[in-house]
Amino acid sequence: MDYTQSLEYLDGLLKFGIKFGLERITALCEEFGNPHKQLRALHVGGTNGKGSTAVFIASILREAGYIVGIYLSPYVHDVRERIQIDNQMIAKEQFADLATEIEPVAHRISRTELGPVTEFEVKTLMAYLYMARRNVDFAVLEVGMGGRFDATNIVEPLVAVITNVGLDHTERLGDTIEKIAFEKAGIVKTGGVLVTAVDREEAWRVILKRCREEGAEVWRLVGSHARRPDSPSADVQLRFTDKGSSFSLHGGEVHMMGVSPGMKGRFQNINAAAAAAAVLAMEKYEVRISPQAMFTGVANAYIPGRLELIRDKPKLVIDGAHNPDAARALASAVADNFNYDNLILVIGMLDNHSPDGVLAALGPMADRIVATQSTWMKALPATEIAA
Repeated sequence: MDYTQSLEYLDGLLKFGIKFGLERITALCEEFGNPHKQLRALHVGGTNGKGSTAVFIASILREAGYIVGIYLSPYVHDVRERIQIDNQMIAKEQFADLATEIEPVAHRISRTELGPVTEFEVKTLMAYLYMARRNVDFAVLEVGMGGRFDATNIVEPLVAVITNVGLDHTERLGDTIEKIAFEKAGIVKTGGVLVTAVDREEAWRVILKRCREEGAEVWRLVGSHARRPDSPSADVQLRFTDKGSSFSLHGGEVHMMGVSPGMKGRFQNINAAAAAAAVLAMEKYEVRISPQAMFTGVANAYIPGRLELIRDKPKLVIDGAHNPDAARALASAVADNFNYDNLILVIGMLDNHSPDGVLAALGPMADRIVATQSTWMKALPATEIAA
């Protein structure tokens, strides 16, 4: 199939009503020699910020001279954004060739008791094959949703990261912070390393319990006033100090001061700090990154659709915030980074997200709110957003 046909094939695969489990992706990978086992992976999960954190990690490693693959979801402009090596999207021909190679195997597996192979599972295998065949030094993999049953979770990563835990995808992951934390903690592997910036204690306790059960080393980033005296401690605790346009990170042998992310928004400080901690944690595997690579990598990292200014006069900013925590962070970031006389909020959402919490955070700062609806089948009707 050509590139257009490959997109049509993927678009026709199951996206919704998915049966959770790792059996299908495991069967798929076995058919292709388990390419994921060839990858030195870093695995990034969390409710918000995981895409940015993955990009920060990849940027730091590239600055250190490594060949780095990255797998992201979702995309903003081009589906090939999801699979990149050294900031270059997979070529259309290679994308189509991989889809063509996988299609008959996926079709055969779909006809077994395992059930239909999903779009995400095929794209995940495409990423594994592409990176393994290109012999990347490291693969940075972003969790699609949750963690425990996500198709990326068959890797044995050098380091796993959980950025934070909030209420999102509650119909799939559970309706409490503890339930969602349990799903996200599923990426912790036996004897591995986890870096986390979770600030909710109820999530932290669930994650720490999983780490102790698996014998995993855990690094936690904590703010200057975030940790309660009764909070159980991590193996490595890093003090994170947010200084607006920069951050500092201290703890043990780690002393980083005045690190400035290139991406706007104070929320990017904690994402970049988590990325830096993940790279530092790789010293367990004799991977050492220079301070210069850290600073330059954080400064040069970029991912579209995160507080992105796409026009200056009048200012037009886009962001993918779709849950209350992300919306609150966006509201603060807009106030911190832009001067304006009037603010028009244009909002569209999918039908598996509630607009109430998002509008509660962003609505008060807007002079006018415009509800819209995309053409995608899962778009929430604009009338429901405006209700």
